[in-house]
Amino acid sequence: MTETIIGIDLGTTNSEVAFVENGSVRMIPVGDAVIMPSMVGLADDGALLVGRSAHNQYVLHPERSIRSIKRRMGEEGKVALGEKQYTPQEISALILRRLKQAAEDYLGKPLSKAVITVPAYFSDAQRQATRDAGQLADLEVVRIINEPTAAALAYEVEHPEAKNILVYDLGGGTFDVSVVRLSKEVTEVLAGHGNNHLGGEDFDAKLVAHLLEHLREQGIDPATNAVVMARLTRAAERAKIDLSDAPFALIEEEHLLSKDGHPVHLSLEIDRLDYEEMIKPYIDETLEAVHTAMEGAGLTIPEIDEILLVGGATRTPLIQRRLEELFGKQPRNEIDPDLCVAGGAAIQGAVIAGDKVSGVLVDVTPYTFGTSAVGDFNGEPYPFCYVHLIRKNSPVPVTKSEAFYTLQDNQETIHVRVYQGEDPDALNNTEIGSYRIEGLSKVPAGNTIVTTFSLDVNGILKVTSKEKRTGLEKRITIENATARFEQEEMNAARERIDALIGGNGSQVTRVEREYVQARALIEKAGRLLESAGTEDREDLVDLIEALRDTLSNPDEAAIHRAMDQLTDLIYYLES
Repeated sequence: MTETIIGIDLGTTNSEVAFVENGSVRMIPVGDAVIMPSMVGLADDGALLVGRSAHNQYVLHPERSIRSIKRRMGEEGKVALGEKQYTPQEISALILRRLKQAAEDYLGKPLSKAVITVPAYFSDAQRQATRDAGQLADLEVVRIINEPTAAALAYEVEHPEAKNILVYDLGGGTFDVSVVRLSKEVTEVLAGHGNNHLGGEDFDAKLVAHLLEHLREQGIDPATNAVVMARLTRAAERAKIDLSDAPFALIEEEHLLSKDGHPVHLSLEIDRLDYEEMIKPYIDETLEAVHTAMEGAGLTIPEIDEILLVGGATRTPLIQRRLEELFGKQPRNEIDPDLCVAGGAAIQGAVIAGDKVSGVLVDVTPYTFGTSAVGDFNGEPYPFCYVHLIRKNSPVPVTKSEAFYTLQDNQETIHVRVYQGEDPDALNNTEIGSYRIEGLSKVPAGNTIVTTFSLDVNGILKVTSKEKRTGLEKRITIENATARFEQEEMNAARERIDALIGGNGSQVTRVEREYVQARALIEKAGRLLESAGTEDREDLVDLIEALRDTLSNPDEAAIHRAMDQLTDLIYYLES
């Protein structure tokens, strides 16, 4: 039996520990979670607090708490904890000791060796400080491994074909991007770039500045109140996390402070678009680093085979969107970005110990799910632009929300269609469900409708649309959503076989049925012409003619599109 060498991701905001068992990576819980805050503090009685307990007391006693110590690694100075001063290595050692103890408790045996990860951009001094911290924690650091290399190992334990991978690693306090060459025998970092003082905590700081500006407009400035600032920081962090999955986040802090003897409450909604505008300069900086790393590796964009996302801050939708625009391919995200580095470190430890390691097994959705909305398509307004909410290869269960807006004043009805597929034209994807919301508020155009997609491990997709201002809601549940594409393909194949067996004209094909339905729709629209208003009559005539023209074209998608447009107008006139 080989010796267990644990893998540790010593992060700025959070830290994790993992090991390999029977060839597979296992994350080790620290308390009740596998993610432990990288915080150290002192309790009221002077007892040491590490991890979740230190994080919980931070908002009450920030003066007795230390966070983000990773940003100080390699520096000569010390930090205060209570009445004493400690080096960054000593504080990091306390975090490592807690992780080591959790691993020993979980495995039921003493441990003495570890692989610890560091940002690829860490200097020699910072790497040595990390090694010193390990020694202070009674751990033999058998290897210091770069975080991008660890992430690549977690994604690609076995890589028989050589490939070029770009690892985009944005954690709580550090950013680095690495171009990694994977071959069967070697994992080689070709080039890298980064910033040891850029991460999710800087996103938090932007939100805190926004909250401070809001409070100052009310004549309140709590910038010198450490307790209030700690509460605002925690609230900003929660909002940042919420905005990764939802279009809005509500920040509420009761009894934040007092003014003129009265309690001041904070209640402020943050829009994801506003938040993305706040952090855009940081994202731009990371993309400049991407180009620098690419140049250093001597590679062009088409030569990058895959993009890996590492670090919790990469859950920010803007980051994934900008990378996809740059490289023309969706970044991989099937492994938890908070956990893949520790998993890769554990794999490296197992390799050093002589264990055989298999890939990391995760449950993902094989398809993209979304809806349609009016947008720009090939330079023209188009009512069926595909808006994806859950991307393929997303770990399940997963929940994503997006905001949509009415286009007309006093619009009381919307039609929500649910699609599965990848095409930017929603009508070229598979429609797996639809519903209408009626009775919306009679308000000017721009009424906000929040649509949420939730997919569970059993392939059940729940779709909900809610009017934000009133809470009016409609929902549907789609069973076996991830299997529907195969069923559609099966039905299409059956139609082709039936047509082949039956010969010419013996079977009614799906396109022929569309023709019958389209002609019936034209007749119904014609009957509405007499009662329609002038503007509506003109629209009806245009849509009828468009559908007639489309029927001369054997393009099923075009017929479907024209029918949907005419159906929506008929529904509007009849209601």
